[in-house]
Amino acid sequence: MTRVAAVDCGTNSIRLLVADADPATGELVELDRRMTIVRLGQGVDRTGRLAPEALERTFAACREYAAVIKEHGAERLRFVATSASRDAENRDEFVRGVLDILGVEPEVISGDQEAEFSFTGATRELMGREDLARPYLVVDIGGGSTEFVVGDDRVRAARSVDVGCVRMTERHLVVDGAVSDPPTAEQIAAMRADIEAALDLAEETVPLREARTLVGLAGSVTTVSAIAQELPEYDSAAIHHSRVPRERVREIAEWLLRSTHAERAAVPSMHPGRVDVIAAGALVLLSIMDRIGAEEVVVSEHDILDGIAYHAAESPS
Repeated sequence: MTRVAAVDCGTNSIRLLVADADPATGELVELDRRMTIVRLGQGVDRTGRLAPEALERTFAACREYAAVIKEHGAERLRFVATSASRDAENRDEFVRGVLDILGVEPEVISGDQEAEFSFTGATRELMGREDLARPYLVVDIGGGSTEFVVGDDRVRAARSVDVGCVRMTERHLVVDGAVSDPPTAEQIAAMRADIEAALDLAEETVPLREARTLVGLAGSVTTVSAIAQELPEYDSAAIHHSRVPRERVREIAEWLLRSTHAERAAVPSMHPGRVDVIAAGALVLLSIMDRIGAEEVVVSEHDILDGIAYHAAESPS
């Protein structure tokens, strides 16, 4: 077993996994997993730059993670940065800050690499399940982008499109600096049109409708599962590999889109950092399910972070 640390820095959150990994068997023994909402992508869609306060929130989380990595004695560290830092003009500032704190440069990966890591993390433990037909469609709904990956035991096709819960919220639901409470029918219609256009793009290269099992990843999907189960608090064990029927997703998405900030914040399983962006994320999930005719989504807590850890263990030291 190799002790590895994996960091996934996305548009909305930064996450850490420290684990013992065996590349030969695919076994992954989790030692520490944590997530911090830093909203690195704040305003990037509008300005093209990472905001100073967003960078500082991210660097503060990196300092916390550095202490955890040192405490566990990880032999290898891989830091992957996704959508927001790909898009930003001043991403060099981000790279220097991470290098100073953690001693490694963040790998600003392509959408295709992001998709491969997500697929590996989500499906490696599903391969022996006879109740889940292949091919899988793995959908990773992030803050700035959504990755679509179709595959069996390996990736057959992948596409990343610029539709995520933060990007859709900022583009369509913010008026005069505040998220509409609740959004108007016109705002929702514009957001739906944007999502449908992105699905058209994804279908140009990924055979979405060939999938037999839909696997959903990341905070928007896991939060929808928590709401569907009416959990009294966020419970990873209850959420991991839960199945949410499409009509239940529809009920939740429609409620979120007509709810107020206070109503969403009162949901006991809702992370405070997701209150303003969860409606957009749920609508992305519902739109995907409607497009491919999926009767349910299998929800995975294992995602790109686990894929990064597997790849870190497999890489030569």
